[in-house]
Amino acid sequence: MSAAVRVEALKMLRSPVGAITAVTLVLGLCGLLIVITFGASSGQPQLMAKLGPAAAPDWAGLMAGAEQVVSVASLLACGVVVAWLFGREFADGTIVGLFALPVGRAPIAVAKLLVFLAWAVLVGLLLSVCVAVLGLVFGYGMPDSAVGESLLRLWLLTVLSGLLVIPVAWVATLTRSLLAAIGCTIGLVVIAQISALAGLDGWMPIAAPALWAIGSDPTVTGVQLLLVPVFGLVFAGLTVLAWARLQLRR
Repeated sequence: MSAAVRVEALKMLRSPVGAITAVTLVLGLCGLLIVITFGASSGQPQLMAKLGPAAAPDWAGLMAGAEQVVSVASLLACGVVVAWLFGREFADGTIVGLFALPVGRAPIAVAKLLVFLAWAVLVGLLLSVCVAVLGLVFGYGMPDSAVGESLLRLWLLTVLSGLLVIPVAWVATLTRSLLAAIGCTIGLVVIAQISALAGLDGWMPIAAPALWAIGSDPTVTGVQLLLVPVFGLVFAGLTVLAWARLQLRR
């Protein structure tokens, strides 16, 4: 297992996909927050109404904007990385070589998932650090305990988003298609948005982390939030099982 994790980590480090996705997510978030901040400073009533809580020139406004952006962007970014980790083996034809390895396909699938989750944890940490730096640059002062909790919530939102996109790995395995995995990622984002609009609240795991992070009041309970790792574990199990039963030909 440790050898499989090292190999998958090396693949991630040597490929530009993980790094480019992380940089795009972080720089995109920072760029949007800068635009929001300068846009809010114009004081235009229509723009202020559209921005909502994010228009406030303080830590609360900055965190509100960051949480709104990350709730969607982290799902897309994590989905792209999972799609590449699993789908590339079929797209590049390297899946054939995995059958010749002394390590079984199931441990390889577990290693891929572990490497991906480590990537999500690190990217979430980087996002929180960059938002904190932006707040200091904007002159909002040193963050207090409330801001610290918001930064922690932003990090957890990214990690939970990583758990939510694990179905992408399962779809990539069943279809043996990188494009199908990307399509699954987009589908998860759409389902999350529809679930929030439909008022399903925290009982839909795909939408629960975003509602928990953005909500000003506790609309999502701890029990509902715990459904997210359960959701991820179920699809992780399905993915590992699918890899264990892989055949060279369907």
